[in-house]
Amino acid sequence: MNQPMTVGQLNDYVSTLLEQDSLLNPVMVKGELSGVKAYPSGHVYFTLKDRDASVSCVLFKGYATRLRFRPENGMNVIVTGRATLYARDGRYQLIITDMTPDGLGALYLAFEQLKEKLKKEGLFDPKHKRKIPLLPNSIGIVTSPAGAVIRDIIQVSTRRFPNANLKLFPVPVQGETAAAEIAHAIRKLNEWSCVDVIIVGRGGGSLEDLWPFNEEIVARAVYDSVIPIISAVGHETDFTICDFVADLRAPTPSAAAELALPVRREEDVKIANLRNQLVKSLGYRLEREKNRLMRLKESRGLREPVELIDRRRQDLDRMVGSLQQTMKHLVLSAERQLSIRAGQLHALSPLRVLSRGYGLIQSAETEKPLRSVAMIRPGDKIEVTMIDGRLRCDVQQVTDRRFEINHD
Repeated sequence: MNQPMTVGQLNDYVSTLLEQDSLLNPVMVKGELSGVKAYPSGHVYFTLKDRDASVSCVLFKGYATRLRFRPENGMNVIVTGRATLYARDGRYQLIITDMTPDGLGALYLAFEQLKEKLKKEGLFDPKHKRKIPLLPNSIGIVTSPAGAVIRDIIQVSTRRFPNANLKLFPVPVQGETAAAEIAHAIRKLNEWSCVDVIIVGRGGGSLEDLWPFNEEIVARAVYDSVIPIISAVGHETDFTICDFVADLRAPTPSAAAELALPVRREEDVKIANLRNQLVKSLGYRLEREKNRLMRLKESRGLREPVELIDRRRQDLDRMVGSLQQTMKHLVLSAERQLSIRAGQLHALSPLRVLSRGYGLIQSAETEKPLRSVAMIRPGDKIEVTMIDGRLRCDVQQVTDRRFEINHD
């Protein structure tokens, strides 16, 4: 009888069997992603499932970084990998080496994912679009120096504006390093501030060929640029993320040159027309002012200035007289009002009462008016104010209206 195995030995043996099975290494499996979780290490763990079953999967960082799209829950995919056993847990799993969308191209899916992400962040918002200058002094061109794009832009620019100032920043427009170099070129042109507008472009091609212009690094560089950018990538029917972020999209590189530069001859005609309009306008204005000067010269005020002054003096005398009359009426009205108010005050004056023989009685000590005999006691000192003077008295007797009070 065989000796018993340890659990670890058993799991190692099963793992070896799985890894040696030619049907399972490699193996392609299709299913739906579930429980997708990316760790800081860069590894991605998920479950691949269908209606009948599920299997645990791991996508290590080295393979995850090669994916063009971001794995998401509910996505139908086809994975390539190898079957193995995670010895510690005795759990069967797939180690994934490649993943493609089932029924949808990986590049197209990555394009849609990034487009949706940047749209939510506002990178496509029209309010962030900068205006292309009418007549730039210098145009920066970020493209390949060897392609037809630069030749087309030079040809169109020279035809439209013979002395156009073009500055080429050569970059690869295809390949793994293209996106980083395109973004670097945009940032450098902004850093140097040597151009007024930038054309970023390349010729047509497949989605794979145009992919550098769909990279997030390029989109961020275009969005961060303070110099207006015209995107001219591919043909009229081609759209890239760069097109959506740029300040202006041109259907072709040649069209980009047309959008960046006006036609010199047309501008010369406009300038000539404006010059003629200005000359005519100045002529009309000069003639009008000349006629106005002649009218002033013939005016009576200039011919007889003393008479004009006399008329103004006459107007001034009339206004002074009117003002004096108005003031006189106001003073008389105020005097009448004052007389009425004085009469009303005189009628209420206590002096009128005193003139009829009455007196005002006050306490000699507090000067408080004494209005009733109830407020006075024999022996109190009082003051009596009369119309022509004041009396100081000692009270000897107090008699009210009902009876008298005597004090010996």
